[in-house]
Amino acid sequence: MRIIKLTVISLLLIALDQLSKLWIISHVNLGEVQTFLPGILSLTYLQNSGAAFSILQNQQWFFAAMTVLVVGAAIIYFFKTKNLALGKELALILIISGGIGNFIDRLRLGYVIDMIHLDFMNFAIFNLADSYLSVGVLLLMISLWKEE
Repeated sequence: MRIIKLTVISLLLIALDQLSKLWIISHVNLGEVQTFLPGILSLTYLQNSGAAFSILQNQQWFFAAMTVLVVGAAIIYFFKTKNLALGKELALILIISGGIGNFIDRLRLGYVIDMIHLDFMNFAIFNLADSYLSVGVLLLMISLWKEE
C-alpha cells in the first residue's frame, strides 16, 4: 500500500511541476516578467544551471550525483522504516518528488526551469519542485525534532 501511495502522489506532484515548466516555456519569454498576483507574485522564466540562488553554476554531474544519493536515501528510508508518522511520510514524498522534478530538467535540458518570483520580498526565483524540496526538508526537520 505504501508503494502505491508514494508512486501516485509523487507522480502527481512531478507532473504538476513539469506541466508548470512547460506552460512557462510556452507562455513567457526567457527573462520576461509577467505579473500574476500584483504585489505578491510574478512569473519569470529563467534557466538555472546552478543550485538554489544560482550557486554552483554548471556543475551538472555534481547535482545528478547528489540527487541520486538524496532521493535514493529518502526512498530507502521510506520503505525500511515501519510506522512512519504522517508528517515524516509527507516530507519524504515531497523530497523525492522535488528531487525527481528538477532531475528531469537537468537530464533533459542541462538546467532547471525556474519561474516563481515573490514580489513582496527579495528572494530567489524558484519552481514547484524547489517548493516541494523546501517544504519537505522543513517537515522532516520538524518531525525529527518532535521525535527527540
